[in-house]
Amino acid sequence: MSSTVDLPMKSEFMLPTNGEVGANRQPEGEPNKPCTYLCGNSLGLQSKRSRELVEEEMDVWATRGVVGHFDHPHQRGWVGLVDHIEPYFAEIVGAKEKEVTCMSTLTANLHLMMDSFYKPTQDRYKILCEGKAFPSDQYAFASQAQAHGLDPAKAVLEIFPRPGEFCLREEDILDVIEKEGASIALVIFSGVQYYTGQSFPIQAITKKAKEQGCICGWDLAHAVGNVPLSLHDWDVDFAVWCTYKYLNSGPGGIAGLFLHEKWNDSMPPKYAGWWGHNPVTRFEMPPKFSPITGAGGFQQSNPSTLTLASLLGSLQVFKKAGMMVPLRKRSIILTNHLEKLLLQSKYFVPHKDIDSRKRPGFTIITPHDSKDRGAQLSLFFLPMGSGIMQKILEILQSYGVIGDERQPDVIRLAPVHLYNDEADCEAAARYLNLAFEEIS
Repeated sequence: MSSTVDLPMKSEFMLPTNGEVGANRQPEGEPNKPCTYLCGNSLGLQSKRSRELVEEEMDVWATRGVVGHFDHPHQRGWVGLVDHIEPYFAEIVGAKEKEVTCMSTLTANLHLMMDSFYKPTQDRYKILCEGKAFPSDQYAFASQAQAHGLDPAKAVLEIFPRPGEFCLREEDILDVIEKEGASIALVIFSGVQYYTGQSFPIQAITKKAKEQGCICGWDLAHAVGNVPLSLHDWDVDFAVWCTYKYLNSGPGGIAGLFLHEKWNDSMPPKYAGWWGHNPVTRFEMPPKFSPITGAGGFQQSNPSTLTLASLLGSLQVFKKAGMMVPLRKRSIILTNHLEKLLLQSKYFVPHKDIDSRKRPGFTIITPHDSKDRGAQLSLFFLPMGSGIMQKILEILQSYGVIGDERQPDVIRLAPVHLYNDEADCEAAARYLNLAFEEIS
């Protein structure tokens, strides 16, 4: 597939029905219809191919046991199953195959990379990040600083939006790197901000960080499979991501890691593990660790076959869809369509009026320009702190519209390019208006 006319691919996915998600306001017969699932930014839907591959691996486990590591009826011997994943990862994140691997979980991989790259000195010790980064990242930054005997309040430098704004401005980020660069050891942002849905300019930030002698890494949890990436060409030092959002690997699915090839000689794995050992001699059990060249050398334990199979199934659907170029085009069309419908709502409030708003309403805190956002739109409900958001979320779900909340005032809706369509956007906008009418 090479054009947007072939998308979305709903037939490739298992869509929960209205009845299954607890929608209780559908007319008779509607409970068996697919719900309006706009929550792929939190947990992607299950692909039928993923289900098929997992069931195949269960059968292989049942019929071959340990022999399945090397003698596999589908030519996916478990000992080399990660090798099937890495080409897809490389294409999706814009890397060479040796620069990516599939392992562990996002925060564990973040700690591995930070422990390798964060080497504070008396003068250069700060970690620069966005204010209110995802909590797991915040905890990791603080604990890494503490591990080096530093006070996180001084070592972790957060950038916040300007007063009255929700998103960071590119020029403000670059300006801080320019001014504080000599004291910054590590610049690390999220590719797409989980709360606002803002897509950060990875290339520009990385370039500015390098000019100031900083290491630059990225948490791509909300960016991978969502927006186009070129990690190798952008000279990113390292990146980590989960796979259960836009990559649809399933709850708690295995994570990914990128390490630029320029570090292969000078940055060997600090914490060696058996699965990172050269596969040619791995089963000879040599006493000395001989790492795989590149990101693969950072692997530690053999990964779960079932989680790899689930991820591989979804990645095969990505390939069938033409990968990121057609998917990104489709994503822009869908997100623009949803935004247009929301802006037409009589309950929409422009940013300039939110402080004075007394009646129930909402604004959109995700950037308007497509280049500055991915598939997600974050709706901020007014009046602030009124508890309206939770009521709206419950009513939406009662109509079969599934988004997710970020307390206290935000609902995130993400029309995902692989399986959502214009009708989903229209249903979300229609039922949002009905929800406001009900609480008003």
